[in-house]
Amino acid sequence: MALLDCNVTSPHLGLHFDLYNTPLNLNSVLKNDNSVDEALYSYSKNLKFIPASVSLADLEGLRMDRLKPMVEKSFDDYDFVFLDSAAGFGREAMSTMLAAEEILFVTNPDIPSVSDIVKGGEIARKLNKDVTGIVINRMRGKKFELSRQEIENLTEMPVLEMIPEDINVTKSLAAKRPVFLERPYSKASLGYLKLGAKMIGKDYQLTMMEKIRHALKLN
Repeated sequence: MALLDCNVTSPHLGLHFDLYNTPLNLNSVLKNDNSVDEALYSYSKNLKFIPASVSLADLEGLRMDRLKPMVEKSFDDYDFVFLDSAAGFGREAMSTMLAAEEILFVTNPDIPSVSDIVKGGEIARKLNKDVTGIVINRMRGKKFELSRQEIENLTEMPVLEMIPEDINVTKSLAAKRPVFLERPYSKASLGYLKLGAKMIGKDYQLTMMEKIRHALKLN
């Protein structure tokens, strides 16, 4: 699996992997300064990652129109390639949507955020892109939040998973590790594991240890 940080103006994804100031990155690839293989960082046996540069200077001369042909050419041997897009529908986001085969929207359970997803769905249809569904992030279970049914009715898209608000995400970011590795039994981690299972067409079954820790609220 490969993961690309396509949010080139505000890249944050590398912070979850303890990769901050990387001389070889997506920016340099899109400028044709480096190859894709040179910019790929192996985080684990099954995950390779291309970060974006945090340097403002590396935005100069950046060609986002090269993203789509680069992705199509370079990742045939990978089972999954995830393109993490910038929020909104600016140049970065549109280039990422064009490069993707399927789109998975991530949003918060409030009206402004979900209204953006409605617009995103319209754009996806115009681009003839398949929409996998929606992930609701930072769900707190409050009455004032939009429910799964309300979001599905508004967007006409399925909600794949609702990730609960979890302080362990912030703690894991401080530890510079993904939450499902740093805090594998946390509420957010279980949500992400369920999401991953759904994306490959399987149901995630809690292990006995996960059931016990979840019942006792041990994170």
